[in-house]
Amino acid sequence: MGLNPLHPPGVTPLDPDEAAGLIPAHITTQEQLNEWELANILEGERWAYSRKRKDLLSLRFVRLLHRRMFASTWRWAGMLRKTEKNIGIDPAQIAPELQKLCGDVAYQLGHGSYPIDEIAARFHHRLTWIHPFPNGNGRFSRTMADLLLVQNGASRFTWGAGNLIVETDARQRYIQALRAADGRDYAPLLEFVRSA
Repeated sequence: MGLNPLHPPGVTPLDPDEAAGLIPAHITTQEQLNEWELANILEGERWAYSRKRKDLLSLRFVRLLHRRMFASTWRWAGMLRKTEKNIGIDPAQIAPELQKLCGDVAYQLGHGSYPIDEIAARFHHRLTWIHPFPNGNGRFSRTMADLLLVQNGASRFTWGAGNLIVETDARQRYIQALRAADGRDYAPLLEFVRSA
């Protein structure tokens, strides 16, 4: 593989085996990878929003959505992470934590524990904290949060209305908001997700 991706702050680097899972052989730059992944992600989102998903809060759907979003890009799309990263939990705990998260969110929705925006923002945060996949966790987690919102009659988040893939002011605010949520301060994330 000729790709030598740059890793801006907040991006999880791939190990050599994961990087070797790149499907399109013509990609040699991070910019090309971002463009290719975006087309794949949009295709996955079209599929995800095409109908109401009864199994949205399930490990099966989590893996299926990631696969739909990245299957044209990575051979390991939809497969849970097996390697340690600079972020995320022990790989052996990913599946149980995802199941626990899905159960927690179902309970929160069923009991009105928080307003829907807060449930979705917390859901997004925990998905990124678990970091279930080798790559694409932020983009995947934002789609999952937006699907949760739409399926519960709310509009999608604006996510700071900026590019969160490359180093921008919006990305910096996003990473800072996630770090605040790591410390159980969700206010910056709740403000960010609906900011323009």
